[in-house]
Amino acid sequence: MGRGRNRWIGVTAAVLSAALVYGLYMLQRQQLVHQETVAVLAPKRFVAAGEKLERTDLEWIRMPAGAYSSDMVTELDAASGKETAIPLGRGEAIRDWKLNEHQLQPLSGQSTFQIPKDYVRSVSNGIRAGDRVLLYGSGEGNESRRVFGEPVVVASVKSSANVEVDGLEQSHLLSMAENNKDGMYAARRDANAMIEYVNLNLTEEQWLAIDRLCKDGSVKLVIAYSPESYGGVAAEEGLRNE
Repeated sequence: MGRGRNRWIGVTAAVLSAALVYGLYMLQRQQLVHQETVAVLAPKRFVAAGEKLERTDLEWIRMPAGAYSSDMVTELDAASGKETAIPLGRGEAIRDWKLNEHQLQPLSGQSTFQIPKDYVRSVSNGIRAGDRVLLYGSGEGNESRRVFGEPVVVASVKSSANVEVDGLEQSHLLSMAENNKDGMYAARRDANAMIEYVNLNLTEEQWLAIDRLCKDGSVKLVIAYSPESYGGVAAEEGLRNE
């Protein structure tokens, strides 16, 4: 009995020892793999140019350290919510220059339309390129109403000299890129000209709806800036931090 018990104890100890050694080996191997690779973000599917990346579209992949480049995206917030400037393949490491941060380019299915001056009743002087604005229809004998349920993106705002309306001291877009809220505020208050032309990123259906609404002259657009509808990166960060 004693010999049999000792034999089983010896076998059990050997198995446990082997398991411990194997566990340590796997742990060291995993650590070595992590040391030699870098986790970067990639899309789970093909993404066309102009699409907005959602968190559900993204996954982590590991790249060999030797193949890693500093322009590869390694932070989820650096890609989520951004638009693609060029198509991205499934499983392709995302590079920051392939993303459109300020959303001035039209999305897939959109075009940039200049709104005819005779379609516009008023424009908020505070709007700048990259903002989202609300559109309202206003006319005598017609009940004023909101044209679309969602805000639309301003591609550019031009003066009568075809110059982008912006701050005198610092560009609104530059302040946006630097997450400089004071600079963004100053750019809205200190404009270099009056807004004469507004270019909006719209779907074909949205443009045709505006054209039908305004072409007979009875209804005109009121283009309103609202901080709550602002689509810039800095504004989103500010809302998350409040």
